[in-house]
Amino acid sequence: MDTTPSSSASSSNADMQLARLAGAIAEPARARMLSCLMDGHARTATELAAVAEVAASTASAHLARLRQERLVELLVQGKHRYFRLADDNVAAALESLMVVAGAPHAAAFKPGTPSRLRAARTCYDHMAGTAGVALHDRLHAQGWLSGLQSGSYELTPEGAIALESLGVEVDAVRRSRRRFACACLDWSERRPHLGGALGAAWLQLSLRRGWVRQELDGRALALTPRAQREMPELFA
Repeated sequence: MDTTPSSSASSSNADMQLARLAGAIAEPARARMLSCLMDGHARTATELAAVAEVAASTASAHLARLRQERLVELLVQGKHRYFRLADDNVAAALESLMVVAGAPHAAAFKPGTPSRLRAARTCYDHMAGTAGVALHDRLHAQGWLSGLQSGSYELTPEGAIALESLGVEVDAVRRSRRRFACACLDWSERRPHLGGALGAAWLQLSLRRGWVRQELDGRALALTPRAQREMPELFA
């Protein structure tokens, strides 16, 4: 007996999936959460509850629905839990709907982190803050890292050669007993910076070469003129 689904059954399933997805987006509080996340920054459930103007328990239920429909994903960073759009396809679909609806753009993300720490700091043993996020993006833009969508990174052949030429011992980094390279969500920028063994090796190289200077009284880092002079493609 032929068990192949008919085209009408397949169409019906697609219709139901579309209706379910539309229902998840249509609720005003969830729509506000999704619109807020359109700037690419991750946010906590508490922050999204404030944006949606609902109680924390209600926000949790809304976020569970959005996760169920694969519109948002949960990121766990230490003791913190953040939510962001699931992928670029979700962002593109929401952007198109906002154009059709004539909706204004969401308010820009405004971190509450002190400016000195927001600019550049250490995150465990790698670089974070605005400088760390910018470095992460530029390494990808240079074509030195692959795996942007997965969050688990690998050096491209060009990247390995480039970092070796700068002084990173790539083979030694690979032998370390930890993840090689990964996205680490930045708590002030709410976008990823470079974590893992490669992120730690990059920070140590930057300190040795005098591209960054460790402040004496905490986690803050200072970018030096030498960084902008010697490595403008990564630090400017």
